[in-house]
Amino acid sequence: MNLSDVVIILSRPAEPGNVGAVCRAMKNMGLSRLALVSPAPLDEGLVRARAVHAGALWDRAERFDTLAAAVAGCSLVIGTTRRRGKRRKALTLDPAETAACLKTRPGPAALVFGNERTGLEAEELNLCSLASHIPADRAFPSLNLSHAVQIYAYELFRALGPAAPEPASSWVPLERQELDLLVRRVTDSLESLGFYKQPGREEQEGFFRDIFSRAGLTRREAQYMGDIFAKAARLGLISQKDGVSPEAICNKNREKS
Repeated sequence: MNLSDVVIILSRPAEPGNVGAVCRAMKNMGLSRLALVSPAPLDEGLVRARAVHAGALWDRAERFDTLAAAVAGCSLVIGTTRRRGKRRKALTLDPAETAACLKTRPGPAALVFGNERTGLEAEELNLCSLASHIPADRAFPSLNLSHAVQIYAYELFRALGPAAPEPASSWVPLERQELDLLVRRVTDSLESLGFYKQPGREEQEGFFRDIFSRAGLTRREAQYMGDIFAKAARLGLISQKDGVSPEAICNKNREKS
């Protein structure tokens, strides 16, 4: 991955000065892809004043109505948050660890920042495969949006900048839409076996989505993974119908081959 593969996404930004400062921070560190999700009305003059000579990033910034649309083409989505809890991510990386993680993968990848006042909502963080945080004093851990982006941009530049060799690889992870299709195929297979007689499918879909995304599955691997679950479901349904164990069915199939 290189710097051009990284998309900085600002979800629901409200302060034009912050957005301009983010543009400047990105240009300082060689980042060129900015996306805005449902921004508040922003005074363009204030944005450009804070961007200084990075106004072109503001001009090229993509606009989206939803975070899901903004991350649709990304193989990995990392949400920045200082909060932990039952509905937050269990695994969280600091900025240096985040940059190191991205260095080993092909792109594109998104780094998502929430609203200045509320940060990322739980629903937004659920769209992310990983969480990342900036270690800070517990007495006052909330950073200004543009300062947070600057810290991540610096670490990304150190890891992915011109001096960092780009690993040769033909590894192309699934995009978000393909990942969602795989998760649906896996959970559909489980549901066909009566696995979700009790509530829990939505939670497991999030679990599978996160681990599959972190694994960086290719299309071929995703097809194979989906086939495994589909075959297991077929064997399970046959065994339920005929009263024969799945192991016996597998042994019979192997004898035929």
